[in-house]
Amino acid sequence: MATVPGYLQLARSGELARRAREGAARLRSCDLCPRRCGTDRAAGETGECRVGSLAVVASFGAHHGEERELSGWAGSGTVFFSGCNLHCRFCQNWDISHEVDGVPLEATGLADVFLAVQELGCRNLNLVTPSHVVPQILAALDVAAEHGLAVPVVYNTSGYDAVETLALLDGVVDVYMPDLKTLDARFAREALTAEDYPERAREAIEEMRRQVGDLVTDGDGTAVRGLLVRHLVMPGMATDGAAVLEWLAVLSRDTFVNVMGQYRPCGDAAHGACGDALIRRPAAAELTAALEAARAAGLRRAGRH
Repeated sequence: MATVPGYLQLARSGELARRAREGAARLRSCDLCPRRCGTDRAAGETGECRVGSLAVVASFGAHHGEERELSGWAGSGTVFFSGCNLHCRFCQNWDISHEVDGVPLEATGLADVFLAVQELGCRNLNLVTPSHVVPQILAALDVAAEHGLAVPVVYNTSGYDAVETLALLDGVVDVYMPDLKTLDARFAREALTAEDYPERAREAIEEMRRQVGDLVTDGDGTAVRGLLVRHLVMPGMATDGAAVLEWLAVLSRDTFVNVMGQYRPCGDAAHGACGDALIRRPAAAELTAALEAARAAGLRRAGRH
């Protein structure tokens, strides 16, 4: 199924540039994410995300470790952004998200990165941890579209997104890929440092699905549009995990869910109030229980993808 990414039409009409300007204006007293820290990032100040006016890119390239629906045979065209608005104690990319290792780029430089992953033959542009740099992404997409970018955009996020910011992406993003980490406010406070994560993530995922619907793939099984949700199975959190999967089934029984068993203690996982819960990998029985919970909830497209 051939599709034309929506951002191309928005670029031609001037709407993409308008949204980039609107987003950039919001950097002056930043409210792009649910933390709404009010920092003047336009002036170079850094807020909760530890990033100022320029997007910081840690790495980019063809990534073969994503879901098959994204990676295909050529890999997913991942662009890893440094900084993060969510401060998970167990982050596996600590140097990128917490220490902000990477290269700051203007819109033209970021557009060159987008074009580079397309030139590698990747079927999509996979924006990893993009929530805090949406205006910068919009500006770069506008430039890249003028120079031949034409692959679908994947928004690969923790799920801690503001609905108002997602509105800037309506018609821009083809595939939303949020995490839904937890619906337990206490765990969110202690392990993610964001007690409102469950509420904000549910609001965000509902908006994402409103924009793109359930996941659609082409004849090769490659995702071209829709929602793909990741749920990381956490040690000792079976009840919470079942609640996550039940909520996703209420959203739609056709929600495409990747039940992931890759958790391992990283970052600051051994410290803080959740330390005892986070210092081990989930047992095989816990992963099996999560898959059984997905089936019990009635999810038709959940599994280990």
